[in-house]
Amino acid sequence: MALLIAELCQNHNGDEKIVEEMVQAAAESGADYAKIQSIDSSELTFRDRFENGLIEGGKIKVIKRPYQKEYDRLKNLDLTEEFQLNFHKLCKKYQIKPMTTLFTRSKIKLVKKMNIDCLKISSFDCASHKLIDELKELNIEKFIISTGATYDREIFETVKIMKKNNLDFSLLHCISIYPTTPDVANLNRIKFLSKLSKSVGISDHSNPEIYRYKIIAASILLGASIVEKHFTILDKDKTKDGVVSADPIQLKEISDLCKMDLEDLGSYVSENVKEFEIMKGFETRELTETELLNRDYYQGRFASKKGKETIFNWEDRKV
Repeated sequence: MALLIAELCQNHNGDEKIVEEMVQAAAESGADYAKIQSIDSSELTFRDRFENGLIEGGKIKVIKRPYQKEYDRLKNLDLTEEFQLNFHKLCKKYQIKPMTTLFTRSKIKLVKKMNIDCLKISSFDCASHKLIDELKELNIEKFIISTGATYDREIFETVKIMKKNNLDFSLLHCISIYPTTPDVANLNRIKFLSKLSKSVGISDHSNPEIYRYKIIAASILLGASIVEKHFTILDKDKTKDGVVSADPIQLKEISDLCKMDLEDLGSYVSENVKEFEIMKGFETRELTETELLNRDYYQGRFASKKGKETIFNWEDRKV
């Protein structure tokens, strides 16, 4: 049986009433956790090279994502600190566990007050070793760390820090391509990560309208005990993450897969996942051009503010 996390991300469009409806729907669909993101638009960082991007030889070298346009978009999606602090009460009302993703070191103070037992670290902060070390300040039972667009040497260091600090953690295999297609799934990475952590999962970014739950089913069969899936109750063209998100009916079907015994799941994969062998890929691999572009943009996208000083999630590293 695999644990199911409904990633609400910003599919709520900044509307707290929609968040409540999402929590209720996630619980009714069988999710174990409803997860928000502790993002603050004021912590978005201005980085000149993303204002115009860079194309050389017909290839994108730097993503074009101007600061002001992104700030204006994110500002409408902010959840108030008060709402985040009371998120656990909302989840208790609908009998589902609360979770959040930590994006900046300054939000550690907020997370301390959120009354959650599990915290997510996103793929783009798996290599933020200063942030990873500061997790020891939190009274959290379990940490889940995604590993998309992260080099193996960075994962090794993160694991070393977590073990040094005696923190209970799981690693999630993730492909930081939105949406992910089966040919780049590389699900054998689950075997690789299982050598580093006692529990491993999958953060799936595939389009459920096209690929259903093939990556999720195959991942569980290969040993994933945690499944994270973006979730929406709105029409999928109404949010930025809609294309990789499951609706309530789809989330219920994913929940049913998570509860299958391995024999039944094996039959499901045999009948429905013809790409299974292709999806396995390799335990170790090179990051794709798309992942490297996303890594370049998203690492350092947010940073804590301390007066006029900008505090990134790492030490001695330039953006």
